[in-house]
Amino acid sequence: MLSFISHRDHSLMRRVNRWPAPRWIRVWMICATRGGDGWLWYALGCIILLFGGSDRFRATGAAALAAGVGIAIFLKIKKATGRKRPLEPHCWATLLPPDQFSFPSGHTITAFAVAISLETFYPDLIVGLLFCALSVAASRILLGMHFLSDVVAGAAIGCLLAYGATSLVHWL
Repeated sequence: MLSFISHRDHSLMRRVNRWPAPRWIRVWMICATRGGDGWLWYALGCIILLFGGSDRFRATGAAALAAGVGIAIFLKIKKATGRKRPLEPHCWATLLPPDQFSFPSGHTITAFAVAISLETFYPDLIVGLLFCALSVAASRILLGMHFLSDVVAGAAIGCLLAYGATSLVHWL
């Protein structure tokens, strides 16, 4: 099974790396991945703390908890699995990865941990939050930083952490 996934990952990455994406997609993906570096989530947290109503502390607390646990988890899993990042040359993205390991995508874990946590408290924001999380996830593939399976695993982990953190915050 792992061999099948790895083969599909490499095949998709070869196609993505040769795709000369339109300029608007390149700009969008670079902005999404830079937003996923953390500043987007910090800014969103500040906005919610200022304007989030009575749930603002619980919402930002749940998002911070989910993201913080996610960071700890992905650092451990990356070292344990040791899966190398895609190494094929990319035709338009020249960003350097933050480390040498690929599985799972930390940007994606954080994006989904924050988006799903906040959505639980502010369901009207679901479209914007999912747009941001999916943009970060797609950017990691299109910029050649991660394989598809890295991103799918990151999204699943992020969602599980978000549900766990929001359940804990609601329980307290």
